[in-house]
Amino acid sequence: MKYSHRLSDAIHILTYIGISDSNTDLSSRAIAGSIDSNPSLVRRLMATLSNTGLINSTPGKISLELSRSAKDISLLDVYKAIEEPQLLHVDPKTNLKCIVGANIQKTLADAYDKIQQQAEQEMANISIQEIVDSILAENKK
Repeated sequence: MKYSHRLSDAIHILTYIGISDSNTDLSSRAIAGSIDSNPSLVRRLMATLSNTGLINSTPGKISLELSRSAKDISLLDVYKAIEEPQLLHVDPKTNLKCIVGANIQKTLADAYDKIQQQAEQEMANISIQEIVDSILAENKK
């Protein structure tokens, strides 16, 4: 099974920008080095974050900033910005002649919807600032 890291990488980018100071290299290459990814992936994610209003950038310049305070950007904002699919997925292929196979998709879809709603509520309560603060605290240990 292949997992998407887009949400994690987008949060990483925002946190990197949130922690940065005037001496920090904010190039896609530097951020990609932090993520251990490639600059083109970072540029695509930064374009999405810019288009959805989470970061401000100046074309042709290495100038990035969060569009608002890190405490005002939630993980849910990031999740919605990158249009990540549902967290959980129901297998669409089941045996409809079986009592479980015939009913599992609807039953699981209802359960997964509840989980999705709860996860989104939790994401709304966690800010980029909390991630920044946690990283800075870990770095002091």
